Amino acid sequence: MKRFLIKRLLLSVVILFFVSMIIYSIMRAMPTSYVENKARQMASLPGAKSYEDWLEQLEESYGLNKGIVPGYAHWLSKAAQGEFGDSWSWNVPVTEKFKSVIWYSFALAVVAFVLQVSVAIPLGILSARRQYSRTDYTITVFGLIGISLPTFFFATILKWIFSINLGWFDLYGIVGRMHLQLDAFGKIMDMAAHMVLPVATLTIVGIGSLMRYTRTNMLEVLNSDYIRTARAKGLSENRVINYHAFRNTLIPIVTILGSSLPGLFGGAMITETLFQIPGIGYTAYQSMVQGDIPFSMFYMVFLAFLTLTGTLIADILYAVVDPRVRVN
Repeated sequence: MKRFLIKRLLLSVVILFFVSMIIYSIMRAMPTSYVENKARQMASLPGAKSYEDWLEQLEESYGLNKGIVPGYAHWLSKAAQGEFGDSWSWNVPVTEKFKSVIWYSFALAVVAFVLQVSVAIPLGILSARRQYSRTDYTITVFGLIGISLPTFFFATILKWIFSINLGWFDLYGIVGRMHLQLDAFGKIMDMAAHMVLPVATLTIVGIGSLMRYTRTNMLEVLNSDYIRTARAKGLSENRVINYHAFRNTLIPIVTILGSSLPGLFGGAMITETLFQIPGIGYTAYQSMVQGDIPFSMFYMVFLAFLTLTGTLIADILYAVVDPRVRVN
């Protein structure tokens, strides 16, 4: 296992190196006039430096006055030291802005992820146990609705019903107008209320694929010889399902759960934008629209890092879930 981890970590570093180089090359492909316009805007602020000084500083900060390879080497040397520069849109260091918004996305994603797993896996198992029954058809229709609904459409429906017609929740934002006048518990409940519709959106939209995946793998396991043998020995149906069948169903499910790591920290860009939740997804969207190269570069490299980490965790969990799996 130790040798495997070292090998995978080194491979991940190499992959991250080439991915970040590709991302940097794409950033450099943006029109150079944007940097000039940005320098002109910043120079027009009261007490700001001249246009030439700003242009020189922006190009020097990210090596824009160099070729792609020397410029990437300059960026990489800074990034290795934890220095990703200042955000052009937010006028603060990239890492500082990242720290201020990441926890909104993390809280939103964790709650939605727990609800998805808690609902999708039991329903998938129940659907497989009662194959071709009314229960199976009902769960299947529910799952297909979740898979088919676009995020922006379902979020709009929820806002129309619960915010506009019923008036139970605010249309957008993370806090209400009276937030500052509330006590500590009231502020927590206010933020929780604003998270209800975004969490419901992420849960319903994401629940279908995991549920169908669980059902498919459970049906495959239930038709195995060792399941028939366990039933022939007189074991209870609950023990056959919960102990023998479910443990083997977990192996492919681990792949999906491991790949969900980027979603936990990467933010739900569409959902956060629709509800204007100030998380990392919404912040990254605004930064990209405004051409904020430093923050966009950091965000995409961060997503690549999370993807590689999630894949490594999934590989390790294979051996934890099933001792027959040996990493070599």
